[in-house]
Amino acid sequence: MRIKRAMGNTMKTTSASAEINVPPQTAQESDILAVLCDYPSPDISQPIFQIGEKLRVLSDEGGWWRVHSLTTGRENYIPGKCVAKVYHGWLFEGLGREKAEELLQLPDNKVGSFMIRESETRKGLYSLSVRHRQVKHYRIFRLPNNWYYISPRQTFQCLEDLVNHYSEVSDGLCCVLTTPCLTQCIDNNAVRNQEPPVVMRNKNFNWKNIHRLQISNEDPEDTLAMEDSCLSYGLRESIASYISLAGEDNSSFLSSRKKKSQSLIYTGSKRKSTLHLPAPYYED
Repeated sequence: MRIKRAMGNTMKTTSASAEINVPPQTAQESDILAVLCDYPSPDISQPIFQIGEKLRVLSDEGGWWRVHSLTTGRENYIPGKCVAKVYHGWLFEGLGREKAEELLQLPDNKVGSFMIRESETRKGLYSLSVRHRQVKHYRIFRLPNNWYYISPRQTFQCLEDLVNHYSEVSDGLCCVLTTPCLTQCIDNNAVRNQEPPVVMRNKNFNWKNIHRLQISNEDPEDTLAMEDSCLSYGLRESIASYISLAGEDNSSFLSSRKKKSQSLIYTGSKRKSTLHLPAPYYED
C-alpha cells in the first residue's frame, strides 16, 4: 500500500500486485444443451455424446463447453457447433428446420412432442414444431405490442402462455402439445443407483383395541397408550368432541357394548321392523 499526499489530503492507494483476480466466468447450473449430432463422428471413434442427449453446462471454454450428460452421467468437452441451447425445456436456440425434424423423430419422442425455435427466414420470430404423423411447423407471429400468436383470433402475452394454451386444446393445430422434445432423456444411471426407500410397516390396526374411555380420558397413561394406536391426534380429538357433544353417560355406554346391536330396516312400507343381528364385535 502506498500513501499519496495531494492538496494537503492523505490518499491511500493499492499496488497493482494487490488486485483481486476474478475467476473465469462459469455457466449457470440451469444451462442445458441438446446434442445435434454424434460427437465425435462414428467414422473417427466411438461417440462420447449421441444425438438427442441433453447436457448440463459446467463451464464455457470459449467455443467449447465442458458438460455433464443427463443421460449417461459422463463429463467431457464438446464443441459449440454440435449443440443447441435449450431454455424452459422447449425453447431451442441455434436450430434449423431439418435438425428440428430429426430430433423430434427420435424414438424417445411421441405424438405431441414439440419445440419452439427461432425462425430461419425471419430473425426475431419463432416457429413451433410438433410431431404428429409427420413433423408440422407453425410460424409464430409477433404483434407491435410484443404479443404472440399463431392464429390472429388468439394472442398471448408470452411464449409460455402460448405453450400452456395449446397444451390444453389443439385449437387448430394438428394435435395437443404433450411433452417438450427430448424430455425423456434423463439420467437413468442416477435413478438406478439411488438407494431404495425405507418402508416401515405399522402394526395391524384393530378397532376392537380402541376404547372409548381412552379417547375421551385425559389421563397421561391413556394418552401414551393411544400414541401407538394408529389413530392420529386430529382423529382422536374429533371423536372425543363428538362423544362429549352426544352427552351419553360412560356407564351406559359400557353396558350397551355388551348387548347385541339392533338395526332398523324398512320393508318397503311405512311401518318399521327390527332385525336382530349379532354385534360386529364384542368387548374383550
